[in-house]
Amino acid sequence: MHSYDERLTDLVFSYMRERLALDPVPLDNPGVKDKLDAALAGLITPGGTDPEKVLDVYATQLAPAVISADSPRFLSFVPAAPTKAALLFDMVVSCASLQGISWLEASGAIAAENQVLRLLADRAGMPVGAGGCFVSGGSAGNLSALVVARDTARRARPEGRLRVAVSDQAHSSISNTLRIIDVDALVVPSSDHRLTGEALRAALAADPDPSTVVAVVATSGTTNAGIIDDLAGIAEVARERGLWFHVDGAYGGAGLFAPSIRHRYAGIEHADSFVVDPHKWLFAPFDCAALLYRDPRLARAVHTQDASYLDVLHAEGDEWNPTDYAYHLTRRARGLPLWFSLAVNGTDAYTEAIEKGLTLARETAALIDGSGHLELIREPELSAVLFRRTGWTARDYYEWSERLLAGQIGFVTPTGWEGETVARFAFLHPGTSMEIVEEILATMA
Repeated sequence: MHSYDERLTDLVFSYMRERLALDPVPLDNPGVKDKLDAALAGLITPGGTDPEKVLDVYATQLAPAVISADSPRFLSFVPAAPTKAALLFDMVVSCASLQGISWLEASGAIAAENQVLRLLADRAGMPVGAGGCFVSGGSAGNLSALVVARDTARRARPEGRLRVAVSDQAHSSISNTLRIIDVDALVVPSSDHRLTGEALRAALAADPDPSTVVAVVATSGTTNAGIIDDLAGIAEVARERGLWFHVDGAYGGAGLFAPSIRHRYAGIEHADSFVVDPHKWLFAPFDCAALLYRDPRLARAVHTQDASYLDVLHAEGDEWNPTDYAYHLTRRARGLPLWFSLAVNGTDAYTEAIEKGLTLARETAALIDGSGHLELIREPELSAVLFRRTGWTARDYYEWSERLLAGQIGFVTPTGWEGETVARFAFLHPGTSMEIVEEILATMA
């Protein structure tokens, strides 16, 4: 079972070559349960099944029953568009079975990951000592960072309930994190869906016990509309009040690579912790989020796991153990595909690709604005575009979305905006063109 099988290797490599070569990647469709169950029936047996048959089931039955997030026609949620270099190196990482928790076990991999973390910290303007690790996604990053915020605050306030100030537009993972770590939320109303320093200061001034608020979460690119909070204003209040300042940039943080919008991130350099997901707009495969701390020592004090079998990992010196900076222990070296792609393609290519998504959003907004039957809801700040079709009900939007997918024209799911069902584009894939956009919008006539 563990021996090298050349036939099996050739089969899998042949399939990978075909998948990598798809241009464009098709959308495909959600599967039908009964059909999938029938295709899978009898494949797992005591004696095993011929690999060619198993791979054929995957290629012909399972793979087409997945909506491909790397298709240029996937414009819902937050799409994915990993570079070919990143995808290829993800295979290298997988076949190497790296245990990326410690310098002892994976110093080469961790050194490369840290080079990328340093690049991200520099783009954010964080100090030389900033550092962290790669985790599975924004939810894991937000959880790990806010655990550090909570436990750091506990040193000064060992008793009583603690609270974290959050916007009413914060990502769902923030409220979930606060529930998990047993911390309450001070929900600060946003003006035009954007948390400001002024609103935060007013909420704290009006609160009967503001001393229980120990941190604030800002967003650099909301998921629904791509809105960047008033990071500079929030950072100022955080400094005045001694609050931990966390920035959730899971989607929008990649905009730090785009000169045309870099000014909108003013204040992010003051963050105590910052999360950005390269598997979104930095073109890495899924399972890749970067978590950075202004002072990593605070994270180590919280996350380092103490056990006799781990003592060997914590020798004094320059060792950097990713397990010390998040709630995880076992982890793959998930930052390596991004490192390889950045090294191969160069940062200018990333800037160009991100700027393309921004340009596409602006051109799409202008096209919608000039239409007689479509209405732009707000000018895009990043690459998300919200709009409505006049006269449509929620049912109209959902039926339209189903028709688009059935015809393989696009995957565009409706979303909610101020109690109304509307349409939304999310542009990340550099292969998405205005021709695709125009084809989709024509179906709303």
